[in-house]
Amino acid sequence: MPIHPGMVEPLAERTRDLYASAEERLLGIIARQLAAGLDAPGWAERKLAAVQALRRSSQAVVDELGRAVTLDVFDVVAESYNTGHRAGVAELGALDDDARRLVDEVTPQAQAVDRIAQETVDRLTATHRSILRAVVDGFRDIVSTVVGDVALGTATRRQATQNAMQRFADRGIRAFVDRSGRRWQLTSYAEMAVRTATARAATEAHTRTLTDAGIELVIVSNAPRECPLCRPWEGRVLAIDGPTGERTIEAEHAIEDGRTVRVRVAGSLDEARRAGLQHPNCRHSVSAYTPGLTVAEQAESDPAGYEAGQRQRAIERNIRKWKRREAAAVSPEAQRAARAKTRQWQGAMRDHLAAHPDLRRLRAREQPGASNLPKPRREATPEQVDATRIWSGDDASVREMSDDQLAAAMRSNLLDDRARGRIEAEADRRDREQLLDRVQGDVRRGDLTAYGDDELARAVPLLDNETDLLAVMAEMDRRDLAARLPGVRPELARLSDTDLAARARNADPGALADLAAEANRRDMLARHFPRGRLSDDLSDVSDDDLAWCMQYADEGELARIAAEMDRRDAVPMPAASDTGDPVVDLLADRDALAEAMKPAPDAEEWGRLADDDAWSDVSDAVSRTSDASDEEQEERRITRREARALYDEYVYDQYLKAEDECRGYLLNKRAEADGVDPTTLFSGPARIAYARASDELKEWWARHGRMTQAEFIEKATGVRSAAAERARQNEAEHQQRR
Repeated sequence: MPIHPGMVEPLAERTRDLYASAEERLLGIIARQLAAGLDAPGWAERKLAAVQALRRSSQAVVDELGRAVTLDVFDVVAESYNTGHRAGVAELGALDDDARRLVDEVTPQAQAVDRIAQETVDRLTATHRSILRAVVDGFRDIVSTVVGDVALGTATRRQATQNAMQRFADRGIRAFVDRSGRRWQLTSYAEMAVRTATARAATEAHTRTLTDAGIELVIVSNAPRECPLCRPWEGRVLAIDGPTGERTIEAEHAIEDGRTVRVRVAGSLDEARRAGLQHPNCRHSVSAYTPGLTVAEQAESDPAGYEAGQRQRAIERNIRKWKRREAAAVSPEAQRAARAKTRQWQGAMRDHLAAHPDLRRLRAREQPGASNLPKPRREATPEQVDATRIWSGDDASVREMSDDQLAAAMRSNLLDDRARGRIEAEADRRDREQLLDRVQGDVRRGDLTAYGDDELARAVPLLDNETDLLAVMAEMDRRDLAARLPGVRPELARLSDTDLAARARNADPGALADLAAEANRRDMLARHFPRGRLSDDLSDVSDDDLAWCMQYADEGELARIAAEMDRRDAVPMPAASDTGDPVVDLLADRDALAEAMKPAPDAEEWGRLADDDAWSDVSDAVSRTSDASDEEQEERRITRREARALYDEYVYDQYLKAEDECRGYLLNKRAEADGVDPTTLFSGPARIAYARASDELKEWWARHGRMTQAEFIEKATGVRSAAAERARQNEAEHQQRR
């Protein structure tokens, strides 16, 4: 959408109204001071003595004006800047979606808004120093004029005072003199300064938005009632940046790749503005020029329309003039006369508009002031200020705001969906940063039990340190393990500490017990598995806690727990038997170990004791028989099942001894090439074992023997078997072949 200064000029009306109201108020103060005791003797002396009271009253008006103007200017400049930005975004509707989205996401720069607004405030408030001087000087001038007229006998004191006040009201409070020596009326200068600032903010935002989208050319509109300054630029193409002067350029066609078109450029946008384009009250807009697509309008001159518009401005000035005279009247007669002249000029305005239907009546221009200083101006609330920062600031402004300020902006109900989205995005960013800081800190402390599964899942993509990531994954694995353990409720194991506490506040006694058990489980993990690993010192951990830790321990940690338990329950181990017969030695070592472990059950039965009922029965039996003498116990014989289990120990023991004495040479070359497991040579048929054994191993078997399972069972149980006999014959045959 094209932008022109007239689109934002109404924003300046509020500031003009402030100054008009201040001027009306100051005129009223002077009129009341002059009218007090007008017919009493010594009037002139009392009026000159009242200058200080006049100054104090005027100072209060000026102070209130300064506070109101500062806030108002910042508001209107920010609104103008955003109007220009939105106009640029709307004008880019012909762009592709990605390009338009990129430009739309560019938030107007708060620095540019603040810079333009502060310059305008400084320019306006600089005139305030002259307002008091102009009021006091005008008051003294009126008193001296009245005294002179009365002394000459040309008028009565009342008539002279009214005439002097009318002249002062017609001039207005002229507190500013420009470089050309022209004195500006207070309201006129304020309106001019703010309209210039709003137009500058809107056009600067508009051109910046177009430039960000890669648009370099704009075209000037054909506006009705154009002034002589703007007429030469109507329908002309201008460059946003670049050199001054008219020229022809080659530009790429907007939709046809590889094709260029010739474009006649009348100059730069800044050059046209310096020549008068887009002056205050200007209705000319600039819009994006698309080479090959945009068609320039035929400019049509309208000098008669311009003159009609100027006549309307003159009528508006006269209406304001007589309204000021009404405010400055010191007698009821003067007020009625001024009111009648106001109605006369308002009738002239109606006749003029009827003769020119294309003109529109702007009643705000006919008012000397819409407010009444020093009536207090409603200050913006903190919520409104924070909402303005969100709406018009950049990303850095949002990041600088506190959580309370963001919440206040949300409560203001002044934000659109996009602004609320910016707050939500900033809140999400802060939540992610806080979560990352918390998780990294707790990883270093070695305790992640306080986090729920959802929090850990959100933290994983944020972690860029491999150590931290592995710690989080280890915690999640530990929870998966805990969910499979008896007595652990999976849905509670996945909650954070905060969620557990929230559930506990409204839980019934049964649920509260489950929550307490989960909290105790987390305390145990934090105490015995700091940094996710089993504590280095287990000496102070109770037996029950050690048994509990076995649920979460890995293979190495289980070995440490077993070693700690062995240390606590240390039993002197018997010396190993060495009779030269491996079977006799194995059985003797087994019996000696059982004797040393009394009254504990035999090691062969330990697996059965995992059942609680079986353990209770054995515990009771041990308790009943612990005092019985050894002679009363019947000697237990080895069964075939036990002998087969002992044979596995025998085979492994033989393998270790042979490997040590043969220095690892247990297989011949062919068996080694086939990848045969050397432990298989110590059991099974002799023909296979000798076919794969190395010469060193065969020599070792000749010295120490090789026993099959059948032979071992026969010797362990004392029951002869045919299988053992055949195995001995086969072994003898292979020994003879060597």
